[in-house]
Amino acid sequence: MSFLFGSRSSKTFKPKKNIPEGSHQYELLKHAEATLGSGNLRQAVMLPEGEDLNEWIAVNTVDFFNQINMLYGTITEFCTEVSCPVMSAGPRYEYHWADGTNIKKPIKCSAPKYIDYLMTWVQDQLDDETLFPSKIGVPFPKNFMSVAKTILKRLFRVYAHIYHQHFDSVMRLQEEAHLNTSFKHFIFFVQEFNLIDRRELAPLQELIEKLGSKDR
Repeated sequence: MSFLFGSRSSKTFKPKKNIPEGSHQYELLKHAEATLGSGNLRQAVMLPEGEDLNEWIAVNTVDFFNQINMLYGTITEFCTEVSCPVMSAGPRYEYHWADGTNIKKPIKCSAPKYIDYLMTWVQDQLDDETLFPSKIGVPFPKNFMSVAKTILKRLFRVYAHIYHQHFDSVMRLQEEAHLNTSFKHFIFFVQEFNLIDRRELAPLQELIEKLGSKDR
C-alpha cells in the first residue's frame, strides 16, 4: 500500500491511478489498507465477506500498479539502455514486448523501454471504463478476469527485473523493506485467487517460497 512509502519515494514512474473518493471501490481500498496494517497478509488478501470478486481484484490491481509505479520510480536512474539493454530477470529469463494491438509481434527492447510500454499499457487498461468500471452498478465485462490476469502477469515482471537486476540499488536506497512487503502482498494476492501461472513466477520462485514459509 502507498502508506508504506515515505515522501522520499514519492516520485512515480507514471502518474498515480486514483480511485475516486466516496466510491465503493475507495471503501474497499480503505478496507484493504486497514487489514494490511494488521500485519497478517494472508488474511488481508482474502475477499471481504459479501464483496464482488471482480471488484476486489480491480481495486487491488490498481493498487499494485501504483505500488510498482512507485518502486520502479525510485530506481529509474539505474535502469538505463546501457545498464539493461534487454528486459531480463536474471540470466535465464528474457522478456520481449507485444501488446496485441500496437505491437503484434514480440520485440526485443531494453528494460526501461519494456517497462515504459508495460506501464503505459496497464494504465490504458485501468483507464478504460468498459474494462474497469468505476461507477456503481456498472457490470464488469466477461473478459475482465483474463485482462486482470494479463496485467498482473506483466506487473510481476517488473518486480522480477527489480529483484534480479537492481536489488543492490534498492538496498542502497534502503527501500528493501518496502519492496519485500509490496511483493509479498502481491504474491499472496495472486496465490489466493490463482491469478498467475506458476511457470510465470519461476524467476522469483526461491524468494516466493521463502516469503511463504515465513508466514506458515
